[in-house]
Amino acid sequence: MKLFEPMYRQVLKLARHPQAERYLAGVSMAESSFFPIPVDVMLAPMVLAAPQRAWRLATITTLMSVIGGMIGYLIGRFIFDSYGDQILTFFDAHETFEIIRGSYHEHGLFIILLAGFTPIPYKVFTIASGVMSIAFLPFVLLSLVGRGARFFLVAGLIKLGGDQLEDTIHKKIEWLGWATVILVVVGILVYTMTHGS
Repeated sequence: MKLFEPMYRQVLKLARHPQAERYLAGVSMAESSFFPIPVDVMLAPMVLAAPQRAWRLATITTLMSVIGGMIGYLIGRFIFDSYGDQILTFFDAHETFEIIRGSYHEHGLFIILLAGFTPIPYKVFTIASGVMSIAFLPFVLLSLVGRGARFFLVAGLIKLGGDQLEDTIHKKIEWLGWATVILVVVGILVYTMTHGS
């Protein structure tokens, strides 16, 4: 049974939709504050579908992701006291949240750069930043750098790969899908083990 190929075909279809940029903007904003699926899964096929718009798409993704991060920050700053437990339960992130708190104490604002660039759930960092009353302007600037680095790297690599990359992805999408899931799980486990003490 193929799991990832039908999803990939659907995302490619959506990526070629006339309103694709609006969808990308909405998903980018939502992913940084509450949506559970990384926006990369939409950005990559959109760049494949229109490589000449790679930098525009990366810019939209970055800016809307940072706006979503600001929303996450505001959730942490003003809503967390009343609904924090429900929010963390929804994301299954109680343990991750405590690890992030410790990371802030250990590494300071540098942790925002890491969160913006890596697969570690950025939304949990944005909410934690608000809860801990991290200075808002540095939070926004570091988010812009971290998220921008990630999305421009994705867009650049996909643009360079072109049609050959699209053909490779199509042929090996199931393997790539499961490999990505495994890498994310391993990455989260390693981060949890190395920062859990």
